[in-house]
Amino acid sequence: MSGFSWAAFAQGLAPCAGAALAVMLATFAVGLYKGVHRVVDVAWGIGFTVVAVVSYVLSAGEGDDGRRLLAAVLTAVWGLRLAWHIARRGRGHGEDPRYESMLARAPGNPDVYALRKVYLLQGALVWLISLPVQAAGYLTGPVGAWAWAGAGLWAVGLLFEGVGDRQLARFKSDPANRGKIMDRGLWAWTRHPNYFGDFCVWWGLFLIVCQAPGPAAATVVSPVLMSFLLIGGSGKALLERHMAQRPGFAAYRARTSGFLPRPPRR
Repeated sequence: MSGFSWAAFAQGLAPCAGAALAVMLATFAVGLYKGVHRVVDVAWGIGFTVVAVVSYVLSAGEGDDGRRLLAAVLTAVWGLRLAWHIARRGRGHGEDPRYESMLARAPGNPDVYALRKVYLLQGALVWLISLPVQAAGYLTGPVGAWAWAGAGLWAVGLLFEGVGDRQLARFKSDPANRGKIMDRGLWAWTRHPNYFGDFCVWWGLFLIVCQAPGPAAATVVSPVLMSFLLIGGSGKALLERHMAQRPGFAAYRARTSGFLPRPPRR
């Protein structure tokens, strides 16, 4: 039988929000120093990792130690891998075109605008999306089938992300592929293996708290919001609008699934 410490969970929300805010404010300072705000993308994964660690510490003695550790470790592995990948990919590059375009239209001071519309917004999203990870620390009862199912789905997601990112990096490193559409490996099964991987990771982390209906109902907003961002927000939809005019993309879109993996159409 599982229980849940609602009072302790509620008390931990503010410190976790403060941790997410601290990461974003520190990253904003780095962005000002470097003169580029693309560093916030690296802070996305780091923010989740810091919140997971803070929540793990705060929940000591409240929930099952195995579940606490499982949620924290899975989140940190995902977050640090993502941060490392984005940092390596952006090394030596200038401002991200997305932020460059947004800040060119910003009213008033563009750096202040970036703080409000990019850093603080992403900090709030980190805190909100990480609710299942925070809740996992306050759920009692041994780790059961829901948690192991969640870990399995998380592993599928991490595999899609890691393999997809590696395949794309190798493809782009070949000068012969300049201007071409990546349509090999996992990219032949879905146009967005990395976004599908994120989708699986966060639904997997949510399953960890599904052993108790109360925490599950209170935190389901997390994977729903992440799914919206990946599919209809700043992920798939935005990227495909940017790629729509590239030669070969229309044919690639016609034969390849937009999100969920499946064999390509002939």
